[in-house]
Amino acid sequence: MSGLLGQINPGLLLVAVGFIGCLIPIQRVRQALMVATPVVAILMLALAERSTDLATASVLGIDLILYRVDSLSFIFGLAFLIASFLNAIYALHTDDRLQDGMALAYAGAAVSATFAGDLMTLFIFWEITAVSSVFLILRAGTKAAYQAAMRYLGVQIFSGVLLLNGLGYVYKSTGSLSLDAFTSFDQPGAKFIFIAFAIKAAFPFLHNWLQDAYPKATVVGAVVLSAFTTKLAVYAFARMFPGFEVLIWIGAVMTVFPVFFAVIENDLRKVLSYSLNNQLGFMICAIGIGTPLALNGAAAHAFAHIIYKGLLFMSMGAVLYRVGTAKASELGGLYKSMPWTTIFCIIGAVSISAFPLFSGFVAKAMTMGAVATEGYVIVWLMLLFASAGVLEHSGIKIPYFTFFGHDSGIRVKEAPFNMLLAMGMAAFICIAIGLPAIGGFGYGWLYDMLPCTVTAPADVCMISGDEIKTYKPYTVDHILTQMQLLMLAVLAFMLLKRFGLYPPERPGTILDTDWVLRKPGFGLFKWAGTVWGKAGPAMTGFAGRIGARTFEQIEATFSPRGALARGGLTNSMAMWSAVLLGVVMLIVLLAS
Repeated sequence: MSGLLGQINPGLLLVAVGFIGCLIPIQRVRQALMVATPVVAILMLALAERSTDLATASVLGIDLILYRVDSLSFIFGLAFLIASFLNAIYALHTDDRLQDGMALAYAGAAVSATFAGDLMTLFIFWEITAVSSVFLILRAGTKAAYQAAMRYLGVQIFSGVLLLNGLGYVYKSTGSLSLDAFTSFDQPGAKFIFIAFAIKAAFPFLHNWLQDAYPKATVVGAVVLSAFTTKLAVYAFARMFPGFEVLIWIGAVMTVFPVFFAVIENDLRKVLSYSLNNQLGFMICAIGIGTPLALNGAAAHAFAHIIYKGLLFMSMGAVLYRVGTAKASELGGLYKSMPWTTIFCIIGAVSISAFPLFSGFVAKAMTMGAVATEGYVIVWLMLLFASAGVLEHSGIKIPYFTFFGHDSGIRVKEAPFNMLLAMGMAAFICIAIGLPAIGGFGYGWLYDMLPCTVTAPADVCMISGDEIKTYKPYTVDHILTQMQLLMLAVLAFMLLKRFGLYPPERPGTILDTDWVLRKPGFGLFKWAGTVWGKAGPAMTGFAGRIGARTFEQIEATFSPRGALARGGLTNSMAMWSAVLLGVVMLIVLLAS
């Protein structure tokens, strides 16, 4: 039995149970399945053999590898399964069949894609993530959520179309759909696949779907969405584009530009969406570096980020659930009535800010170290600035304006027990993997799962095992440097608040780059539609009349009753034949 469980992609189990869950009306039965299925899936993953094709199929002459586990896919897949388990607990207070089922199916599609062994299997589950996740936005039931969901779905499907186009080029060129890493953009299909991944990773100018959709999703939906789509893209980049230098600079820009938007944004779930962009930049930058230390940093950061970002979205979701808003201008003083949510939010905040003894410290350190080791001074300074920005908008702004700051006078009940339980478990993980390696706890547990260890195969890290050295985050130099950065950022926030220079929290709309498409672009299309609505009928009628007259002339000349058919052969017919023959001879003469 254990052998059979070890050969089934655990993501497929989540997808199947998720779709079945949409049909189960009994809340307790359905939610018991939602919670138990990720646990069984984790057991299945633990039993799986590494670096071998565990499940294959052949469809229309194409060989598919449905399940393959190696050190890179294992850590991403495990993080996804843990997140799906926590999300299922977080959603226990709701009774929504479609949301429960699609949340699990979405997680399962991400897991299945992570363990896919070929591009076609990756594409199939890539698209399932898009279709299943859109329901988490639609279930909010508002007009804004519906419009955002349609935009979200269009962007995600377009990413899949590009991926399909790229894999077509790969298959035509090589006769294979393997997930071998590209070495150059000149390889067939590389550019299409790169852009497909870039859309899901929310690269600059391709990122707006994230800030548009996530804040408009349901309370549970935003938590679920934060875990899978973008981190699946990070995995895909680590698998197929490691060491591409352009990713270094793209990642560096990704870490910096969201800071400015997050500082002035009033919707705290949108602040977390910009913060998500910021954190993705660190991972993408590390993948661009491509060294074993950098790839380890990307994987560790992704694992830690899935947990602490989910924790922050959970805390804001609990506030939204109890208060009815996540706007900073309407909150404040909630620590008095939601003390446990406050504590868990602070743990998520210090984790994302990379305080020592928390998960972000041991994860982000490797990326910073790899950038410094490779001599990218400007990039290192950009990441340093972005690290201070993270503390400002996620480490300070989120808990300060929600639970402290001015007292809004709002008094509500603490979050439901299931929400607190999910937040507590996530907070425990944030601490457990951030501590120094002591016993079975500490960062050693995380580091042992990283893709580039002394036992990792060369095809994962693109380097032989004996060249990989163990990294230790808890050094005096690293601790002092990080604490100085954090304290300076805290001091800057305090001074700005003291002298009234910090941007006030007030209602408003923050314009991002999508404004060009959503306002001038939409206006242009609307204007064109109005013009066509007025001029179209006249233009269509005019074209119809010209076509009818032309047809009448042709019929009057060439039909059996036409001019060419009347009279003897020596009359007009012979004349026209001579003219046509002359034209043909002239054309042939000129062409020669």
